[in-house]
This record gives sequence, C-alpha cells and structure tokens, in this order.
Amino acid sequence: MNQRPDTIWDTIERTLVGLLGAIAMVIGLVQVVGRYLFPAYAISWAEEVIVYLIIWGVMIISSQLVRTDGHVRPDLVLRLIPPAGQRWVESFNCLVALAFSVGMVWYGWQIVDTSLMLDERSSSDLQFPMWIYYAALPGGGVLMTVRYLIRLYRYLFHFDPATMTVGHHLPPDHEISGSLTMQEPR
Repeated sequence: MNQRPDTIWDTIERTLVGLLGAIAMVIGLVQVVGRYLFPAYAISWAEEVIVYLIIWGVMIISSQLVRTDGHVRPDLVLRLIPPAGQRWVESFNCLVALAFSVGMVWYGWQIVDTSLMLDERSSSDLQFPMWIYYAALPGGGVLMTVRYLIRLYRYLFHFDPATMTVGHHLPPDHEISGSLTMQEPR
C-alpha cells in the first residue's frame, strides 16, 4: 500500500486526537464514578487533565481544518468572483493565516520558555508541569504553518479551478454529489 505522505500525516493526526479524546473521556468517567460511588478513591486532578488533553486535541486538529478549508476565509466573497480571482484571494488568505500561525509559534514558544524558566506547575495535587500544556500553542501553530505553506504552494503553482474554487462542481460519482443536484420540478 503506497500512501501519499499527507494522507499518512492526516491519519496520524486524527488517530492522536481520537486517543486524546478517548483518554479524556475515560478520566472523566473514572472521576464521575469515583465521586459518586467511591468518594474515597475520587481523583482530584481529573478536570485539569481533561482540559489539557482537550486543548492539545484542538490544537492538533486545527491542522485538519486548514486542509479541509474549515478555518476562517471569505467564502461569501469568493463565490462572487471568478476562479482566477479566487486563486489570488485564497493566496492572500494563506499569507495572512501564515502570519497568524507563525505568530502563534513565536509567542507560544515564549510562553513555554517562560514557564520552563519559572518551573511553573499546576496548583492541583498533580503539580503538572505547565510548559507541557502551553506547548500545545506552538505545536498547533507549527502544524498549521506547514499546512498553510502547502496550501499556498498549491494555489500559486498547482491551481486547479475545477477542484480548488469555492462552489466547484463535484464529479457525478462523488458520494455527496447526488444529494446536491437540483431535482427537476414535476
């Protein structure tokens, strides 16, 4: 089986986020059951760890939003302009998003560095090193930066109006194209 590298990357991201979500759910379940059925064994740090896992999951999956056009972009404006114009608006959008993503990496790393320098820990019994939690920000920023670079490259050098424009027509054999076609009035 010969898969494209970005498909493998997608699989790794989705699997990792699924595992983080599953671990958060199990910890939450253990916390609730422990709190009501076995109060002596309830864990005091469950909510804290759940937040950490969810934040890491959100920051990792933000890369998938870039890949699938899920982040903020001017869809309404794009629908009003021809494909050639869409190409340049999307390229500009990628540049703005790249600036934002690089800023996330830069400032996120400064937060992580400060937390490491201060040896900042959570206030719960767990005493979790906060730099690990804060590292989600530059981590997600790096993933989004790479995705936006790939996206920008494709819009600049491999633009295909049939598949890369807002509102493009899906091939007849696509799984959702049948539900999008207009029915003839009777």
